[in-house]
Order: sequence, then structure tokens, then C-alpha cells
Amino acid sequence: MRILERYIASTIAIHTAIVVFVLLGLFGFFAFMDELNDIGKGSYGLAQAGQYVVLSLPRLLYQIFPIAALIGSVAGLGLLARNNELTVMRAAGISIRQISWAVMKIGLVMVVLVTVIGEKIAPEAEHRAQILRMVSMSESISLKGHSGLWARDGTSVVNVREILPDGRLSDISVYDFVDAKTMRATMHAREGLYRKKQWVLRDVVHHQIQNDGVTTQKEEQLVWNTHLSPELLNVVVVKPDTLSVRGLHRYVSYLNDNGLDADRYEVALWSKIAAPLVTGLMVFLAVPFAFGPLRSVSAGQRLVAGTLFGAAFYLINQLSTYTTLVFELNPVIGALLPGLICAGIAIQLSRRVF
Repeated sequence: MRILERYIASTIAIHTAIVVFVLLGLFGFFAFMDELNDIGKGSYGLAQAGQYVVLSLPRLLYQIFPIAALIGSVAGLGLLARNNELTVMRAAGISIRQISWAVMKIGLVMVVLVTVIGEKIAPEAEHRAQILRMVSMSESISLKGHSGLWARDGTSVVNVREILPDGRLSDISVYDFVDAKTMRATMHAREGLYRKKQWVLRDVVHHQIQNDGVTTQKEEQLVWNTHLSPELLNVVVVKPDTLSVRGLHRYVSYLNDNGLDADRYEVALWSKIAAPLVTGLMVFLAVPFAFGPLRSVSAGQRLVAGTLFGAAFYLINQLSTYTTLVFELNPVIGALLPGLICAGIAIQLSRRVF
């Protein structure tokens, strides 16, 4: 049985990999075409656009993985059914439950894979992609490292330790230079907000460096005149759907503690939590497609049905998110509803098989 399990798992894995490759190539091509409009801005050229798209692929992979898992599993089991291999397995005494368990084992591997992509790879790669795009398009941005965002603003060097997803700046330091070797002043602010077309800093501390020493001055609020626009800084902000669960949870807690609207990020948080479950359900749905009402149709028709189901799930997921935000529904229900619908369909179809 272990040999058969490995054979079923490898067949599904190979077909899923092919589907992922095709979908990533398709979405990557369209993403690259979108970038062509920005080529020529600053030093942003074809090479930079290509790097940006490549770094964006983990995010695209995470978004399409549940659909790819369904299509790949349907295609893999469809091939086994077309070659009568499933029939031979059944004749040899292998039950549908045993075949389903073999399918779910590879499904569990896919769940782990999509979790790693969503938690580790996609956020970091997307962040690097946005930094690459920003640095290439703007000559004012000089460096982005682990110590935050570094930017050159005239004779000043600006360091922003964290740019929150709502555009708020946190832990801002400004170093003002007379020349390349002489610093004349520093300024630190706890946070910065963009209001009425200008940056407003809070809890500001000034240090003036003079020949006879350093003087310190504190201000609760200060208007900051800078060439760093919100549009420029916005490109380094990772979107909610590409943040990790830990990052989303931390930011949701921050918004709730400060009495701010956190619905958008709560929906994203619960959607991230539900993503591995949805991937597992998509793989499991391939079993009813192979043994259920569609067992008598051709492999192509089965594949089309799986693709349409995956596309329908994607649309329902997007519609549920927007509906939740527009009508201010419970974010947990809005995020989990598509998965619950998918689970209900899986259970209903499974009753006809087992």
C-alpha cells in the first residue's frame, strides 16, 4: 500500500507543480506587462522590472496555490482514472477511503508548503520587490536595511524604523549635515502622520550640535517639511494579504488598542489562518471529482469542472472580503465563509462517494 500511496502522491504532486508553473507563468507575464508602463522612471528598466516580477512570484504563488492544488489533484486523479489505474486499485482491494487517505497525505504536505510560503517567503520577497521598485524609480532613496528605511532628503538623511500599513511612520530619525563629514543637528520623533498634505511629527526631540556643545529641545508636535511623499513611502508597505499571521496579529492588536478600524486587517488575518485549511479541502475535493458524479466524463471535462470550481471559489472569496468591509460584518465570518462553503460542498459530494 505504501508503494501505491507514493505513486498517487507523486502523480498529484507532479500535476500540481505543472499547474503552478503554468499559472505563475501566466500571472507573471501579465504582471510584467503592467510594469512596462513604469519603465523609464528613474533607473527602472527591463532588468529591474524582471527582478520585481520574480520577487513577486511567491505572493502570486500563495494566492493561487489553493486553486492550483485543486486543479493539479483533479488532473492527477483524472489521469489515473483514464488509465484505469484507479479501477485496478479498487479491484485489488484498495478502498476509496484508502485512496482518499493517500490523497490527503500529499494534501498535508501542500498545507505545510503553503504555510511556509505565506509566513516566511512571500512577505520577505514582496518587501524586497517593493524596495527594489522604489529605489530604482526614485533617486532620493539610498538604502534599505534591517535598521529600517534610509532616505536622502536634500542635506538630510532620514531613517524610519517602521512604516505601518496605514501609512503611519514610527521611530523617525533625521540627521542634518553641513557637508559629507559634518553633522549639525539631529531630530527624533516617536511617530509621524500625514495630515492636510503635510507630515506631522509627535514627541519630537531636537539636538543642535555646536562648537561649544549640544543643545536639546523637545516639542510635542512639529510640522515636518520633506520631499518624502506618502506615495513614495507607501510602496515599501507590505499589503495585508502578504503579511505573516504574526505581523497581522501584532498590527490588529495595535489598531484595537488605539481605537482604530482594524476590520480590513482582521479579515486578512483570518483569511491567512484559513488558507492552509482551504488548500487541504481543495485537494480533498479531487476525490469526489474522480469517484463521484464526474467519474464517467472525460479527463478534460473533469479538469474544466475543477478549474471552474476553483475560479468560483476565488470569486466568492473576493466577494466575501469586499462585502464584509462594505457592510461592516463580522470579520471572522467574512474570512471563513468561503472555506465553510467549500467544506460544505466537500462533505456533500463525499456522501455520494463513501
